[in-house]
Amino acid sequence: MFAKLFCMFMAVLLLALGGVGLTTYANMRNRQIDARLGELKKQAREIAYLASQNTASAASYFFGSDTTTLDYLNWKAAGVYDDFGAYILVVDRRGQIMTNLKTAYVQDPGFVTSLNQKDLNDALTQVLGGSEISVRAMVDGAPTFTVGVPFVQDGQVLGAVLIQTKAQTIEGEARDLLPPMLIVGIGAAILAALMVFFYTRRMVRPLTSMAEAAGRMAEGQFDTRVQADQTVPEVGQLADSFNAMAEKLSELENSRREFVANVSHELRSPITSIRGFVEGMEDGTIPPEEHGKYLSIVADETKRLSKLINDLLALSRLERDDATLQCTDFDMNEMLRRAVIRRMNDLDRKHMEVEPDFRLDPCMVHADSDRLEQVVVNLLDNAIKFTPEGGKIRLTTEGSGDLVTVTVWDNGPGILPEDRGKVFDRFFTADRAHTAGKGTGLGLSICKRIMEFHGQSLRLLDTAEGTAFAFTLEKAKNEDTRKQE
Repeated sequence: MFAKLFCMFMAVLLLALGGVGLTTYANMRNRQIDARLGELKKQAREIAYLASQNTASAASYFFGSDTTTLDYLNWKAAGVYDDFGAYILVVDRRGQIMTNLKTAYVQDPGFVTSLNQKDLNDALTQVLGGSEISVRAMVDGAPTFTVGVPFVQDGQVLGAVLIQTKAQTIEGEARDLLPPMLIVGIGAAILAALMVFFYTRRMVRPLTSMAEAAGRMAEGQFDTRVQADQTVPEVGQLADSFNAMAEKLSELENSRREFVANVSHELRSPITSIRGFVEGMEDGTIPPEEHGKYLSIVADETKRLSKLINDLLALSRLERDDATLQCTDFDMNEMLRRAVIRRMNDLDRKHMEVEPDFRLDPCMVHADSDRLEQVVVNLLDNAIKFTPEGGKIRLTTEGSGDLVTVTVWDNGPGILPEDRGKVFDRFFTADRAHTAGKGTGLGLSICKRIMEFHGQSLRLLDTAEGTAFAFTLEKAKNEDTRKQE
């Protein structure tokens, strides 16, 4: 991983440095060329100025008797040649060469001939027209820079000064910038490589650690954690997210193990009981006259086992990804009445009273009636189971906005404070549950999951007496049912 990231970063970095270097070199080269051309034009202006100061005729500087000026101009021309590798040509307004400037053409006769080329003739025409020029043209097959400046007297153009040099002379000076730039570029690349190396190693080290940790987690070591490196914020956030995921997986694994252990225990208990009683009757340990009593116990254990299996299947179906709801509109009050009627024998046996408190009647809701009936029956069974004889159960429905709240309350002993946070845990049963009917500990978990499946909640309420559970449902949207309210 380190080698791949390092090579990738270096490739991007080198491309960036190369692009910046080429752009910088091109800009500096162009500036260098512009500066040299500007210097040539400055020299041309000086010569043109000397010519323009002649009070008689500009030609006398070159054909006349002003030897001092003529000598200076010749010295100037020689200096320009030495400094720039350039030649000076001075022409009058008719385009005729002023031959007194021997250094201008004697050193390179081809320079004179080149003026006959179309590009240079066009340039000369522009200068004699009063314009300064700076052009690049082909002379004898070679790229050449030419600058031109007119010299003027009393507002009239008397002639032109042309300075010409090969392009490679000026561009060669610009290319002299390349070696120091390469040295600077190589130094920058080395420094950048070192920075990339250390940064990549700092970034990859926790990633490698996380990869190794992920491998250990794949082997079942869910207690694995990685050290967060906060010096690289993104990597630190990734490490924190990884540790959060590991913590969640650890919790899920612990929950899974606890679930499997609880299921095994709950299944083993009735099976062991049934097998013991059956074997006792088969080998004669239990006398025939006692068979009826123990067969009744076996039947109860079988019912308990069947209920446990049904609860497990119900919970499994609710937690499947493809689980769906079949929602319809129905009267919640009517469902509560039917549930009470089905449990009337149990209520009568314990001499219990059910008090309906339907503040919204009819109470039309939109939900899955089959699943919701499971919630109602479970809450009602718990209320009957944990309420002593002669106790009371209150069923309440009330509306608020678009929601309906259903409450099941009993005046039983209530739930201990230390147990209140566990009532919805799978397989959680208080001690009195074992004495009152040996519940599976899955009922409330199933109820809570059903309500969450509806996008609603099931809550254990704080009450001064007894126990109260409340859940919410969405009101029916049908206009006809809403009018009945």
